Amino acid sequence: MVQQMPLRQRTFSGGKINVKIFSGTANPELAREVADYLEIGLGQLKIAPFSDGEIYVQIQESVRGVDCFVVQPTCTPVNENLMELLIMIDALKRASAGRITVVIPYYGYARQDRKAAGREAISAKLVADLLTTAGAQRVVALDLHQPQIMGFFNILVDHLFASPVLLDYIRKQLPGNDKVIVSPDVGGVARARAFAKKLSDSPIAIIDKRRSQHNVAEVLTVVGDVEGKIALMVDDMVDTAGTIVKAAELLKKEGAKAVYACATHAVLSGPANDRIDASPIEKLIVTNSIPHDPHRISKKIVQVSVAKLLGEAIARIHDDCSVSELFE
Repeated sequence: MVQQMPLRQRTFSGGKINVKIFSGTANPELAREVADYLEIGLGQLKIAPFSDGEIYVQIQESVRGVDCFVVQPTCTPVNENLMELLIMIDALKRASAGRITVVIPYYGYARQDRKAAGREAISAKLVADLLTTAGAQRVVALDLHQPQIMGFFNILVDHLFASPVLLDYIRKQLPGNDKVIVSPDVGGVARARAFAKKLSDSPIAIIDKRRSQHNVAEVLTVVGDVEGKIALMVDDMVDTAGTIVKAAELLKKEGAKAVYACATHAVLSGPANDRIDASPIEKLIVTNSIPHDPHRISKKIVQVSVAKLLGEAIARIHDDCSVSELFE
């Protein structure tokens, strides 16, 4: 549960609110929810493409000396949304914004955070450099694929977690102590353990997974006891859904009486929705960090909003209050 604190509205001598929320075109609904939580309107700007595909941005109100927050996930189409974000930052910088904080509910290119093979790029670091060069002075990110991405920045990074929002839904919809929290791979054990601790110290299990190539995973075995329990898989994102579907089939085979899954980022590319529909997963709980038409995604998917979480983080940053207290 996100605990609300009032936004103390700092003012100029003329009485104007000294904080503004701007939204790109990637997820305007989420940005609007954030602004509504803070009880302020969205900042006015114009975003339009030129005939050759270049992006035009104009800030249509004064931001001189104002604490500006730009809400823009770099989701599909990743390159367009990223370029739009960079140009928005540059426009705010050239308009003399007091401080520019980039709120990135979903950080694209995060999975390219190291060299897994020779002659590969580390694109997560490149994106961090681009944001800083454009003029971002602070970044608010939600459930980065790997925490070390924070170290790619030479500016302040507030790393938020969607767990309070997801846990609130799970406690209400899946009561009881017969759950086992499942990590879909070894790398997600810390995340699963944190979830388990906040769900009455539920036991955990791990899927031993091998990945032969990008977006292709071969699920092998379950490490842990899931028989007769509700298995709840926890991950940071669902892309093609191959991993969670194979894991769900394995969990049912190992005796789990029901299988649920939750993830912060619903990328849902390629055959993801069809796979989820045909899987033994009862429900997949995700956030609205990436926008989706509810009529075009799997009926098993439930979206919960992170607007209050992001809004509260913005209020605390603006008021120079602790952000980490949101998760304590």
